[in-house]
Amino acid sequence: MTAAILFGCFLILLLLNIPVAICLGSAAVIAMLNEDLPLNIIAVNSQASVTKFVLLAIPFFIFGGNIMERSGISERLINLAQALVGHKRGGLAVVCVMVACFFAAISGSGPATVAALGMILIPAMVKSGYGEGFGAALTATAGGIGLVIPPSISFVVISSITGLSTGKLFLSGVVPGLVWGLSLVVASIFILRSAKLELLPRATGAERLRAFKESVWGLLMPVIILGGIYGGIFTPTEAAAVSAFYGILVGFFIYRNLTFADLFDVAVTSVVQTSVVMFIIMMASLFALVTTISGVGGAVSQVLMDFAGGNKILFLIVVNVIFLLAGCIMDGNSAYYIFLPIMMPVAVNLGIDPIHLCCIMVVNIAIGLVTPPVGANLYVACSISGLSLKKLSWECLPFVIASIIALLFITYIPPLVLYLPGLMR
Repeated sequence: MTAAILFGCFLILLLLNIPVAICLGSAAVIAMLNEDLPLNIIAVNSQASVTKFVLLAIPFFIFGGNIMERSGISERLINLAQALVGHKRGGLAVVCVMVACFFAAISGSGPATVAALGMILIPAMVKSGYGEGFGAALTATAGGIGLVIPPSISFVVISSITGLSTGKLFLSGVVPGLVWGLSLVVASIFILRSAKLELLPRATGAERLRAFKESVWGLLMPVIILGGIYGGIFTPTEAAAVSAFYGILVGFFIYRNLTFADLFDVAVTSVVQTSVVMFIIMMASLFALVTTISGVGGAVSQVLMDFAGGNKILFLIVVNVIFLLAGCIMDGNSAYYIFLPIMMPVAVNLGIDPIHLCCIMVVNIAIGLVTPPVGANLYVACSISGLSLKKLSWECLPFVIASIIALLFITYIPPLVLYLPGLMR
Protein backbone atom coordinates (compact mmCIF):
# COMPACT_ATOMS: atom_id res chain seq x y z
CA MET A 1 0.00 0.00 0.00
CA THR A 2 2.82 2.41 0.88
CA ALA A 3 4.52 1.73 -2.45
CA ALA A 4 1.31 2.52 -4.33
CA ILE A 5 0.86 5.78 -2.40
CA LEU A 6 4.51 6.79 -2.77
CA PHE A 7 4.89 6.19 -6.51
CA GLY A 8 1.27 7.02 -7.31
CA CYS A 9 1.50 10.47 -5.72
CA PHE A 10 4.84 11.07 -7.41
CA LEU A 11 3.47 10.24 -10.87
CA ILE A 12 0.27 12.26 -10.39
CA LEU A 13 2.22 15.34 -9.29
CA LEU A 14 4.68 14.85 -12.14
CA LEU A 15 1.84 14.72 -14.67
CA LEU A 16 0.56 18.00 -13.21
CA ASN A 17 3.87 19.55 -14.31
CA ILE A 18 5.04 20.21 -10.76
CA PRO A 19 8.86 20.42 -10.36
CA VAL A 20 10.41 17.00 -9.79
CA ALA A 21 11.97 17.90 -6.43
CA ILE A 22 8.59 18.98 -5.02
CA CYS A 23 6.98 15.83 -6.44
CA LEU A 24 9.53 13.67 -4.63
CA GLY A 25 9.25 15.51 -1.31
CA SER A 26 5.45 15.70 -1.35
CA ALA A 27 5.06 12.02 -2.24
CA ALA A 28 7.47 11.08 0.54
CA VAL A 29 5.59 13.14 3.16
CA ILE A 30 2.20 11.66 2.14
CA ALA A 31 3.64 8.15 2.36
CA MET A 32 5.13 8.96 5.78
CA LEU A 33 1.73 10.07 7.04
CA ASN A 34 0.27 6.79 5.81
CA GLU A 35 3.00 4.84 7.62
CA ASP A 36 2.49 7.03 10.72
CA LEU A 37 6.17 7.92 10.75
CA PRO A 38 7.34 10.88 12.88
CA LEU A 39 7.59 14.02 10.76
CA ASN A 40 10.75 15.19 12.49
CA ILE A 41 12.49 12.68 10.19
CA ILE A 42 12.01 15.26 7.42
CA ALA A 43 14.22 17.86 9.10
CA VAL A 44 16.80 15.36 10.38
CA ASN A 45 17.19 13.53 7.05
CA SER A 46 17.19 16.72 4.97
CA GLN A 47 19.91 18.27 7.10
CA ALA A 48 22.00 15.09 7.10
CA SER A 49 21.71 14.63 3.33
CA VAL A 50 23.35 17.96 2.44
CA THR A 51 25.97 18.26 5.20
CA LYS A 52 28.31 15.58 3.87
CA PHE A 53 31.86 16.78 3.33
CA VAL A 54 32.05 15.41 -0.22
CA LEU A 55 29.07 17.56 -1.28
CA LEU A 56 31.04 20.69 -0.42
CA ALA A 57 32.73 20.13 -3.78
CA ILE A 58 29.52 21.02 -5.63
CA PRO A 59 29.38 24.80 -4.90
CA PHE A 60 33.10 25.15 -5.53
CA PHE A 61 33.00 23.30 -8.86
CA ILE A 62 29.95 25.32 -9.92
CA PHE A 63 31.64 28.59 -8.92
CA GLY A 64 34.92 27.66 -10.62
CA GLY A 65 33.15 26.65 -13.83
CA ASN A 66 31.11 29.86 -13.89
CA ILE A 67 34.22 31.96 -13.30
CA MET A 68 36.08 30.31 -16.18
CA GLU A 69 33.06 30.69 -18.44
CA ARG A 70 32.78 34.40 -17.62
CA SER A 71 36.51 34.79 -18.24
CA GLY A 72 36.04 33.83 -21.90
CA ILE A 73 37.73 30.45 -21.76
CA SER A 74 35.07 28.87 -24.01
CA GLU A 75 35.87 31.29 -26.84
CA ARG A 76 39.60 30.60 -26.49
CA LEU A 77 39.06 26.83 -26.52
CA ILE A 78 36.94 27.15 -29.65
CA ASN A 79 39.66 29.22 -31.33
CA LEU A 80 42.23 26.53 -30.52
CA ALA A 81 40.06 23.71 -31.86
CA GLN A 82 39.30 25.70 -35.03
CA ALA A 83 43.00 26.30 -35.57
CA LEU A 84 43.64 22.56 -35.31
CA VAL A 85 40.79 21.03 -37.33
CA GLY A 86 38.56 23.87 -38.57
CA HIS A 87 39.85 23.54 -42.15
CA LYS A 88 38.73 19.91 -42.43
CA ARG A 89 35.38 18.90 -43.93
CA GLY A 90 32.94 18.85 -41.03
CA GLY A 91 35.63 20.61 -39.01
CA LEU A 92 33.20 22.78 -37.04
CA ALA A 93 31.33 19.67 -35.92
CA VAL A 94 34.60 18.15 -34.70
CA VAL A 95 35.42 21.48 -33.03
CA CYS A 96 32.08 21.37 -31.21
CA VAL A 97 32.72 17.89 -29.79
CA MET A 98 36.37 18.60 -28.94
CA VAL A 99 35.55 21.78 -27.06
CA ALA A 100 32.62 20.09 -25.31
CA CYS A 101 35.08 17.53 -23.91
CA PHE A 102 37.52 20.26 -22.85
CA PHE A 103 34.87 22.51 -21.35
CA ALA A 104 33.22 19.55 -19.60
CA ALA A 105 36.44 19.19 -17.64
CA ILE A 106 35.98 22.78 -16.45
CA SER A 107 32.25 23.15 -15.82
CA GLY A 108 31.11 19.62 -14.88
CA SER A 109 27.63 20.57 -16.10
CA GLY A 110 25.73 19.74 -19.29
CA PRO A 111 23.58 22.89 -19.59
CA ALA A 112 26.58 25.11 -18.73
CA THR A 113 28.58 23.48 -21.54
CA VAL A 114 25.76 24.04 -24.04
CA ALA A 115 25.32 27.67 -22.98
CA ALA A 116 29.03 28.46 -23.18
CA LEU A 117 29.60 26.85 -26.58
CA GLY A 118 26.24 27.38 -28.23
CA MET A 119 26.40 31.17 -28.36
CA ILE A 120 29.49 30.94 -30.58
CA LEU A 121 29.30 27.62 -32.41
CA ILE A 122 25.61 27.40 -33.36
CA PRO A 123 25.59 30.65 -35.42
CA ALA A 124 28.99 29.73 -36.92
CA MET A 125 27.74 26.32 -38.10
CA VAL A 126 24.56 27.81 -39.57
CA LYS A 127 26.65 30.39 -41.45
CA SER A 128 28.94 27.65 -42.82
CA GLY A 129 26.05 25.62 -44.25
CA TYR A 130 25.66 22.93 -41.61
CA GLY A 131 21.89 23.28 -41.53
CA GLU A 132 19.51 25.16 -39.28
CA GLY A 133 19.16 22.49 -36.64
CA PHE A 134 22.42 20.55 -36.98
CA GLY A 135 24.55 22.89 -34.87
CA ALA A 136 21.96 23.22 -32.11
CA ALA A 137 21.37 19.44 -31.99
CA LEU A 138 25.06 18.56 -31.91
CA THR A 139 25.84 21.19 -29.26
CA ALA A 140 22.93 20.03 -27.10
CA THR A 141 24.01 16.38 -27.31
CA ALA A 142 27.74 17.04 -26.88
CA GLY A 143 26.91 19.12 -23.81
CA GLY A 144 25.87 15.92 -22.05
CA ILE A 145 29.54 14.91 -21.96
CA GLY A 146 29.81 17.49 -19.17
CA LEU A 147 28.18 14.98 -16.83
CA VAL A 148 30.67 12.23 -17.70
CA ILE A 149 34.11 13.84 -18.13
CA PRO A 150 35.61 14.67 -14.71
CA PRO A 151 35.20 16.67 -12.59
CA SER A 152 31.52 15.75 -12.71
CA ILE A 153 28.92 16.96 -10.22
CA SER A 154 26.96 13.74 -10.87
CA PHE A 155 29.87 11.62 -9.63
CA VAL A 156 30.21 13.81 -6.53
CA VAL A 157 26.53 13.18 -5.71
CA ILE A 158 26.87 9.44 -6.38
CA SER A 159 29.92 9.31 -4.12
CA SER A 160 27.86 10.85 -1.31
CA ILE A 161 25.13 8.23 -1.81
CA THR A 162 27.26 5.11 -2.18
CA GLY A 163 30.46 5.95 -0.31
CA LEU A 164 32.52 5.02 -3.39
CA SER A 165 35.77 6.90 -4.00
CA THR A 166 35.10 10.19 -5.78
CA GLY A 167 38.51 9.98 -7.43
CA LYS A 168 37.80 6.54 -8.89
CA LEU A 169 34.36 7.65 -10.06
CA PHE A 170 35.97 10.64 -11.78
CA LEU A 171 38.48 8.37 -13.54
CA SER A 172 35.69 6.02 -14.65
CA GLY A 173 34.19 8.79 -16.79
CA VAL A 174 37.30 9.70 -18.81
CA VAL A 175 37.29 6.96 -21.47
CA PRO A 176 33.45 6.72 -21.71
CA GLY A 177 33.33 10.50 -22.29
CA LEU A 178 35.86 10.20 -25.10
CA VAL A 179 34.05 7.19 -26.60
CA TRP A 180 30.80 9.17 -26.56
CA GLY A 181 32.52 12.14 -28.18
CA LEU A 182 33.97 9.90 -30.91
CA SER A 183 30.51 8.48 -31.65
CA LEU A 184 29.18 12.02 -32.15
CA VAL A 185 32.06 12.86 -34.51
CA VAL A 186 31.37 9.73 -36.59
CA ALA A 187 27.63 10.53 -36.68
CA SER A 188 28.38 14.12 -37.74
CA ILE A 189 30.64 13.04 -40.59
CA PHE A 190 27.98 10.59 -41.78
CA ILE A 191 25.20 13.21 -41.66
CA LEU A 192 27.34 15.80 -43.46
CA ARG A 193 28.67 13.47 -46.17
CA SER A 194 26.72 15.22 -48.95
CA ALA A 195 26.29 18.70 -47.44
CA LYS A 196 27.75 21.76 -49.14
CA LEU A 197 29.94 23.26 -46.45
CA GLU A 198 32.02 26.38 -46.25
CA LEU A 199 35.43 25.36 -44.92
CA LEU A 200 37.55 27.54 -42.67
CA PRO A 201 40.99 28.60 -43.95
CA ARG A 202 43.85 26.41 -42.80
CA ALA A 203 45.59 27.96 -39.80
CA THR A 204 49.32 28.58 -39.95
CA GLY A 205 51.73 27.22 -37.37
CA ALA A 206 51.99 30.66 -35.80
CA GLU A 207 48.19 30.97 -35.53
CA ARG A 208 47.96 27.56 -33.89
CA LEU A 209 50.69 28.44 -31.41
CA ARG A 210 48.98 31.73 -30.56
CA ALA A 211 45.62 29.96 -30.08
CA PHE A 212 47.30 27.43 -27.77
CA LYS A 213 48.98 30.15 -25.71
CA GLU A 214 45.66 31.97 -25.26
CA SER A 215 43.81 28.84 -24.15
CA VAL A 216 46.53 27.11 -22.13
CA TRP A 217 45.32 28.53 -18.80
CA GLY A 218 41.90 27.01 -19.35
CA LEU A 219 43.45 23.70 -20.41
CA LEU A 220 45.51 23.64 -17.22
CA MET A 221 42.46 23.77 -14.95
CA PRO A 222 41.45 20.08 -15.31
CA VAL A 223 45.14 19.11 -15.20
CA ILE A 224 45.55 20.88 -11.84
CA ILE A 225 42.30 19.44 -10.45
CA LEU A 226 42.79 15.84 -11.54
CA GLY A 227 46.57 15.86 -11.13
CA GLY A 228 46.16 17.15 -7.58
CA ILE A 229 43.58 14.49 -6.73
CA TYR A 230 45.45 11.53 -8.17
CA GLY A 231 48.81 12.85 -7.03
CA GLY A 232 47.55 12.77 -3.46
CA ILE A 233 47.99 16.53 -3.04
CA PHE A 234 44.39 17.22 -2.12
CA THR A 235 40.98 15.57 -1.86
CA PRO A 236 38.25 16.06 -4.51
CA THR A 237 36.53 18.58 -2.22
CA GLU A 238 39.76 20.51 -1.74
CA ALA A 239 40.35 20.28 -5.50
CA ALA A 240 37.01 21.99 -6.06
CA ALA A 241 38.07 24.89 -3.83
CA VAL A 242 41.39 25.09 -5.69
CA SER A 243 39.49 25.24 -9.00
CA ALA A 244 37.43 28.19 -7.78
CA PHE A 245 40.55 30.05 -6.56
CA TYR A 246 42.38 29.23 -9.81
CA GLY A 247 39.46 30.58 -11.84
CA ILE A 248 39.60 33.89 -9.95
CA LEU A 249 43.36 34.20 -10.52
CA VAL A 250 43.04 33.50 -14.24
CA GLY A 251 40.09 35.86 -14.68
CA PHE A 252 41.62 38.80 -12.79
CA PHE A 253 45.36 38.57 -13.40
CA ILE A 254 45.91 36.58 -16.62
CA TYR A 255 42.95 37.20 -18.93
CA ARG A 256 42.19 40.46 -17.08
CA ASN A 257 38.61 40.63 -18.28
CA LEU A 258 36.94 39.84 -14.96
CA THR A 259 35.69 42.67 -12.74
CA PHE A 260 34.42 42.74 -9.17
CA ALA A 261 30.91 43.24 -10.58
CA ASP A 262 31.36 40.05 -12.63
CA LEU A 263 32.60 38.25 -9.52
CA PHE A 264 29.47 39.28 -7.62
CA ASP A 265 27.20 38.15 -10.49
CA VAL A 266 29.01 34.83 -10.71
CA ALA A 267 28.71 34.34 -6.96
CA VAL A 268 24.95 35.00 -7.04
CA THR A 269 24.47 32.67 -10.03
CA SER A 270 26.53 29.95 -8.34
CA VAL A 271 24.54 30.24 -5.10
CA VAL A 272 21.26 29.88 -7.01
CA GLN A 273 22.53 26.85 -8.97
CA THR A 274 23.91 25.25 -5.80
CA SER A 275 20.63 25.83 -3.94
CA VAL A 276 18.71 24.07 -6.71
CA VAL A 277 21.03 21.06 -6.56
CA MET A 278 20.92 20.86 -2.75
CA PHE A 279 17.13 21.16 -2.62
CA ILE A 280 16.82 18.31 -5.11
CA ILE A 281 19.22 16.22 -3.02
CA MET A 282 17.19 16.85 0.16
CA MET A 283 13.88 15.86 -1.43
CA ALA A 284 15.33 12.87 -3.30
CA SER A 285 17.05 11.56 -0.18
CA LEU A 286 13.77 11.81 1.75
CA PHE A 287 12.02 9.84 -1.00
CA ALA A 288 14.79 7.23 -0.92
CA LEU A 289 14.54 7.00 2.89
CA VAL A 290 10.81 6.25 2.71
CA THR A 291 11.39 3.52 0.11
CA THR A 292 13.90 1.93 2.49
CA ILE A 293 11.82 2.24 5.68
CA SER A 294 8.68 0.92 4.00
CA GLY A 295 10.56 -2.02 2.46
CA VAL A 296 9.74 -0.92 -1.08
CA GLY A 297 13.40 -0.71 -2.08
CA GLY A 298 14.19 -4.22 -0.88
CA ALA A 299 11.12 -5.65 -2.60
CA VAL A 300 11.98 -4.01 -5.91
CA SER A 301 15.59 -5.22 -5.61
CA GLN A 302 14.33 -8.78 -5.14
CA VAL A 303 12.05 -8.44 -8.17
CA LEU A 304 15.00 -7.26 -10.27
CA MET A 305 17.11 -10.14 -8.99
CA ASP A 306 14.44 -12.69 -9.85
CA PHE A 307 13.84 -11.12 -13.26
CA ALA A 308 17.54 -11.09 -14.17
CA GLY A 309 17.90 -14.68 -13.00
CA GLY A 310 21.65 -14.26 -12.54
CA ASN A 311 22.08 -12.90 -16.08
CA LYS A 312 24.31 -9.80 -16.11
CA ILE A 313 23.43 -8.87 -19.69
CA LEU A 314 19.71 -8.92 -18.98
CA PHE A 315 20.14 -6.87 -15.81
CA LEU A 316 22.22 -4.24 -17.58
CA ILE A 317 19.56 -3.99 -20.31
CA VAL A 318 17.00 -3.30 -17.58
CA VAL A 319 19.30 -0.68 -16.00
CA ASN A 320 19.76 1.11 -19.32
CA VAL A 321 16.05 1.11 -20.13
CA ILE A 322 15.07 2.38 -16.67
CA PHE A 323 17.65 5.16 -16.65
CA LEU A 324 17.01 6.23 -20.23
CA LEU A 325 13.33 6.61 -19.31
CA ALA A 326 14.21 8.29 -16.00
CA GLY A 327 16.39 10.76 -17.86
CA CYS A 328 13.37 11.80 -19.91
CA ILE A 329 11.28 12.81 -16.89
CA MET A 330 13.61 13.76 -14.03
CA ASP A 331 17.01 15.21 -13.24
CA GLY A 332 19.96 12.94 -12.58
CA ASN A 333 20.36 13.63 -8.86
CA SER A 334 16.78 12.53 -8.18
CA ALA A 335 17.25 9.39 -10.26
CA TYR A 336 20.46 8.45 -8.44
CA TYR A 337 18.84 8.74 -5.01
CA ILE A 338 15.79 6.72 -6.07
CA PHE A 339 17.40 3.91 -8.06
CA LEU A 340 20.97 3.46 -6.80
CA PRO A 341 19.94 1.98 -3.40
CA ILE A 342 17.69 -0.43 -5.28
CA MET A 343 20.04 -1.47 -8.08
CA MET A 344 23.40 -1.48 -6.32
CA PRO A 345 22.76 -4.62 -4.20
CA VAL A 346 21.53 -6.49 -7.28
CA ALA A 347 24.59 -5.45 -9.28
CA VAL A 348 26.97 -6.53 -6.51
CA ASN A 349 25.22 -9.93 -6.23
CA LEU A 350 25.61 -10.39 -9.99
CA GLY A 351 29.32 -9.56 -9.83
CA ILE A 352 29.04 -6.17 -11.55
CA ASP A 353 31.53 -3.58 -10.31
CA PRO A 354 29.65 -0.74 -8.54
CA ILE A 355 31.80 1.87 -10.29
CA HIS A 356 30.84 0.39 -13.67
CA LEU A 357 27.16 0.52 -12.74
CA CYS A 358 27.43 4.15 -11.61
CA CYS A 359 29.16 5.21 -14.81
CA ILE A 360 26.46 3.52 -16.91
CA MET A 361 23.81 5.39 -14.94
CA VAL A 362 25.52 8.77 -15.47
CA VAL A 363 25.84 8.22 -19.23
CA ASN A 364 22.15 7.30 -19.42
CA ILE A 365 21.14 10.43 -17.52
CA ALA A 366 23.44 12.53 -19.71
CA ILE A 367 21.68 11.22 -22.81
CA GLY A 368 18.43 12.19 -21.09
CA LEU A 369 19.56 15.83 -21.21
CA VAL A 370 18.54 15.88 -24.89
CA THR A 371 15.29 13.95 -24.59
CA PRO A 372 11.97 15.70 -23.89
CA PRO A 373 10.12 16.64 -21.79
CA VAL A 374 12.75 17.47 -19.14
CA GLY A 375 15.95 17.58 -21.24
CA ALA A 376 17.74 20.67 -19.87
CA ASN A 377 20.22 20.84 -22.75
CA LEU A 378 17.35 20.97 -25.24
CA TYR A 379 15.85 24.06 -23.63
CA VAL A 380 19.20 25.86 -23.52
CA ALA A 381 19.86 25.05 -27.20
CA CYS A 382 16.32 26.11 -28.13
CA SER A 383 16.77 29.49 -26.46
CA ILE A 384 20.05 30.07 -28.33
CA SER A 385 18.98 28.81 -31.76
CA GLY A 386 15.34 29.96 -31.74
CA LEU A 387 14.18 26.50 -32.85
CA SER A 388 11.06 24.89 -31.40
CA LEU A 389 11.44 22.02 -28.93
CA LYS A 390 9.74 19.63 -31.36
CA LYS A 391 12.01 20.47 -34.29
CA LEU A 392 15.18 20.35 -32.23
CA SER A 393 14.17 17.02 -30.67
CA TRP A 394 13.91 15.49 -34.15
CA GLU A 395 17.24 17.03 -35.15
CA CYS A 396 18.83 15.41 -32.07
CA LEU A 397 17.56 11.92 -32.95
CA PRO A 398 20.61 10.79 -35.03
CA PHE A 399 22.94 11.96 -32.27
CA VAL A 400 20.85 10.22 -29.60
CA ILE A 401 21.13 6.99 -31.63
CA ALA A 402 24.92 7.46 -31.86
CA SER A 403 24.99 8.11 -28.10
CA ILE A 404 23.09 4.90 -27.37
CA ILE A 405 25.55 2.94 -29.53
CA ALA A 406 28.37 4.43 -27.44
CA LEU A 407 26.39 3.51 -24.31
CA LEU A 408 26.29 -0.12 -25.43
CA PHE A 409 30.09 -0.17 -25.75
CA ILE A 410 30.41 1.41 -22.30
CA THR A 411 27.93 -1.08 -20.82
CA TYR A 412 29.28 -4.31 -22.28
CA ILE A 413 33.01 -3.57 -22.39
CA PRO A 414 33.77 -2.96 -18.69
CA PRO A 415 37.51 -2.18 -19.17
CA LEU A 416 36.50 1.07 -20.91
CA VAL A 417 35.19 2.18 -17.53
CA LEU A 418 37.31 0.27 -15.04
CA TYR A 419 40.85 0.38 -16.44
CA LEU A 420 41.77 3.87 -15.21
CA PRO A 421 40.11 3.50 -11.75
CA GLY A 422 42.01 0.21 -11.42
CA LEU A 423 45.30 2.13 -11.62
CA MET A 424 44.37 4.20 -8.57
CA ARG A 425 45.25 2.72 -5.19
